[in-house]
Amino acid sequence: MSRRQDYSYYTKSKEAQQQLYKRSLLVVIISQIFSGAGLAAGITVGALLIQDMTGNESLAGMPIALSTFGSAFSAYLVGRLSQRYGRRFGLGAGFITGGMGAFGVIIAAFIGNLPLLFIFLFIYGAGTSSNMQARYAGTDLANEKQRATAVSIALVSTTVGAVAGPNLVLPMGHVADFIGIPSLTGVFLLAGVAYVLSGLTFLLFLNPDPLMVAREIELVKRRDRNDAEDGEIVHHHKANKMGIWVGGIVLVLSHGVMVAIMTMTPVHMQHHGAAISGIGLVIGLHIAGMFLPSIFTGVLVDRIGRPVMVIASGVTLAISGTLAAYVAGGSVFWMSISLILLGVGWNFGLISGTAIVIDSTDVLTRAKIQGSIDVFVALAGTVGGLASGIVVAYSGFSMLSFLGTYISLLLIPLIIWMRYKQKKSSVQTV
Repeated sequence: MSRRQDYSYYTKSKEAQQQLYKRSLLVVIISQIFSGAGLAAGITVGALLIQDMTGNESLAGMPIALSTFGSAFSAYLVGRLSQRYGRRFGLGAGFITGGMGAFGVIIAAFIGNLPLLFIFLFIYGAGTSSNMQARYAGTDLANEKQRATAVSIALVSTTVGAVAGPNLVLPMGHVADFIGIPSLTGVFLLAGVAYVLSGLTFLLFLNPDPLMVAREIELVKRRDRNDAEDGEIVHHHKANKMGIWVGGIVLVLSHGVMVAIMTMTPVHMQHHGAAISGIGLVIGLHIAGMFLPSIFTGVLVDRIGRPVMVIASGVTLAISGTLAAYVAGGSVFWMSISLILLGVGWNFGLISGTAIVIDSTDVLTRAKIQGSIDVFVALAGTVGGLASGIVVAYSGFSMLSFLGTYISLLLIPLIIWMRYKQKKSSVQTV
């Protein structure tokens, strides 16, 4: 029996489609719980590990930069694999690769080999890109009014592992000491196991693949209506090209700002006398701010609109940057407030930007476009991670925070421009 015949049951039954949609979301939820724990390693102790090995503060941004650069490279590959073979194989391979990178970081730190550490930090980034692209897996069978909500369900599932991860730095450090590896790499041990489990969850349980089913449903619809007129197809793609650009820019700017400020927060707090447990708490709350609001964000994006939530993202990120520039670096309370807002602003931008991208793409090419956009999102993280260390080393953490505030506010004129172009286009059409 061919693959297309296997999917015929779903193309003929709305009830079957809904069942598969719910089942796919469940698989995504389980996977994201595991992978959330994997995100914490590079964020919480990556900068401290490099600083400990090199004694050079200006290189503190390298772990985030390398892992996000690896995330960019793997985002392209995961997107292409998903386009050709489905989410199941694309995401499964990405997560397992990220897990292998985490285990490699432990080996490199144990033998004190800095070049090898950089290589495995790059490979470790595959877990991050897979975690991000997993949010799309729940949207393949969602309708237009469910898409942002489906993304939010995937993100909020990440909260469980992502919040627990940074707060397990000390316990995992004790585990690392017990088995004879550097204590700062203990959380990478957690990341390796978490990513591998996440990948196996997709490989074993995401079957049938929702993207392949959605693609077959779309092909059947097109055959049933005997294809649209050529002119209508061209107009459709022209109308959505702007949405792809705007959604992509929202994702790039919000992610770049978040990574830049987040990367240097542990170093900034350590310089002001904060304990590693306090730093772990701040990063844990930050990650909670990144993912936990998804309970409400997806519903808001679907109900009050994508543009409003993009503006909310820009304003929230700007408030966070301004606050981070002025509060005491050693204050766990105030740094927590700032970093929570940083996470919330990122969350607003991610879900609204993702929804704009999904709205603007065709299911037959969606995975490839999503992967390509996530490449630029990850590159923004790379630039943010690299630049953050340099800016802080030469101009201070306050200057970094002010730069983040300025960039965040650019989201507002971007949305105003998009609404103007949409209104102009609708007038011309009429």
